[in-house]
Amino acid sequence: MYTKKCVIDDLAVVSQDTLLVCNESDRQVELVSSQTGKVLSQLDLESWPCGVCLVGRDRAAVTLPGVQKVHLIKIKGNTLAKDKVLKVNGDVYGITTSGDNLVVTYNKQPWLEVITTDGKVLHQFHSTGETQHFKLPILITTSPDGTLWVSDCNNNTITKMDARLTILQTFTSPLLQTPLGITAVTEDEILVCSFYNRSLVLLQPSTNTMSTLLGKDDRIEKPNSLTYCPQKREIFVASDYTDSIKVFQFT
Repeated sequence: MYTKKCVIDDLAVVSQDTLLVCNESDRQVELVSSQTGKVLSQLDLESWPCGVCLVGRDRAAVTLPGVQKVHLIKIKGNTLAKDKVLKVNGDVYGITTSGDNLVVTYNKQPWLEVITTDGKVLHQFHSTGETQHFKLPILITTSPDGTLWVSDCNNNTITKMDARLTILQTFTSPLLQTPLGITAVTEDEILVCSFYNRSLVLLQPSTNTMSTLLGKDDRIEKPNSLTYCPQKREIFVASDYTDSIKVFQFT
C-alpha cells in the first residue's frame, strides 16, 4: 500500500480503514486509506512533521521540530483541517496522549513534558551530568494501562515512565540498534523499530526480554516508524526513504 517515495517519520491509526502519515519529504500530514494506499486528504505544514498521535476521536496532534510547535488537526470523515497551534519549549519530536493531556519529547532539556491541549506545562523531565538519562529521545507511545514508553536512538534504550514522567524501568539489548518508531500492542507487548538491525523488536517487560519479530527475511529495511491496528491486529511499518508502507499480521 501507499507507493510514494518519501521519508515517513511516524504513523497513527485513525480507524481500521485509515492512517495518518507524517510525510517529512513533502512537509505534509496525510490521511491514507489502509486498504488501497490512496491519499484521501493532506495538509501542507510550515515545517517537517515528526510525531503524530490521535487526540480523542476526531483530532490529532503533529509535532514540527523545525519551528518548535505542535499542530492540532481536525479529522472529519476523510478530510483533514487545521485546528490550533501550540508553541512548545524546543525542537519537539515524539508525541502521545496521557489521559486528556499530551506528552512530547525534545532533543535537549527538558527531555519530556506533559502539556495540556492549550499548551500549559504540567510536568517536565530534566536530568543532567552523571544523572543524565536520555541522549536523544525520539518517539513515544502509551500502552493501554497508561504507561509511557520512550525510544532513545542514541542510547539504544527503551524507557518506561508513568504519567508524571517518573522513570519506572529501562530496557536495552543488542537487538536495539538505533530504536526509533515504537507502539504498544498491550502493556506487555511493545513493538520497536530497530533501525540499523533492520528489524522489528518485541519487548515483553514482564519477563524483561526482547526478541526479533520481523527482519530482513520479511522485507524489513531500516524501519523508522510503525503503528498497530487493534481491530485487525495489523502492524503498519515504514522504512527510511520508503516507497511503500508494509502491512503484517500480528499473531
